[in-house]
Amino acid sequence: MADDADADATGNAAVGIVAQRANERARDLAVALQDRLAADETGVPSDDATVVDELTAEHIDQSGVPVDAMADCDLVVSIGGDGTLLYVAREVGNTPILGVNLGEVGFLNAVSPDDALTVVPAVVEHLRSDADRSTKQRELVRLQATGNGGDEASGSTGETPTAGRWTLDPALNEIVVHGPRRGHGGGATIDVRVDGRQYVEGHADGVLVSTPTGSSAYNLSEGGPLVHPTANSLVVTQMAAAAEESMPPLVVDAETEVTLSVTNAETAYVISDGRDRQRLDPPATVTVSVAPEPVTLVGPQVEFFEALEKLG
Repeated sequence: MADDADADATGNAAVGIVAQRANERARDLAVALQDRLAADETGVPSDDATVVDELTAEHIDQSGVPVDAMADCDLVVSIGGDGTLLYVAREVGNTPILGVNLGEVGFLNAVSPDDALTVVPAVVEHLRSDADRSTKQRELVRLQATGNGGDEASGSTGETPTAGRWTLDPALNEIVVHGPRRGHGGGATIDVRVDGRQYVEGHADGVLVSTPTGSSAYNLSEGGPLVHPTANSLVVTQMAAAAEESMPPLVVDAETEVTLSVTNAETAYVISDGRDRQRLDPPATVTVSVAPEPVTLVGPQVEFFEALEKLG
């Protein structure tokens, strides 16, 4: 995030805008937001203070920046669905994010397209003032997965192993450990331990560790419970476990360390938010814990129970 002293010295708030890929509606809204921020008295007096991602820039005939460069902004606006915001969060770390929802079910993006041209300038105005730096925000925990051995992590910014040690990009939704493939003959034996105490060991397609944010995503489709986003907890869910070796999903404290040890498989994988992937050579152990930096959402927040109605 940009240094507060720099922002205060100029009275400006640098804003990055990321539009969903291949979505003309998202690109049009990005342009409209740029124009609005430049025209309003919001502390963004020129186009230089508002930047768009490179892919969007190609379609609107202007210069853009890589999304990870927006980590230096005071605010990043994500226009699209929850998947777009997940991508932005991976790239910008704990820089405040405001989500504009173009998807059907939005658990992360609270602002409608119709309201964006009013809400975004208002949030920028708050960020300009020292007194208003505490503009409404919510911190969402992320998970990190670490281990030893295996091939090099394959993802956007996964750490290259050092002396066999690797760490995947933080996950806002979930960390998944699974065998060589889903389905018959493709699982592995996975021993699940919570702060060193065994919870279950058995054959399964995989095991999923979810944040409260991710409880409504992959976790839910695997039979895991919904968890309120303000709960200080994680969810551990087996994926298609053998009936005689299964246990119900387990909700644990967010400070818990979960270890997943994989055996009886030729290979296995650990995946962060469906994107960053590390191949394992069993026997192998993956440690999952809360990452040091959360994701920060600013502006209006999603009403959880209203969003749940869209799942039906």
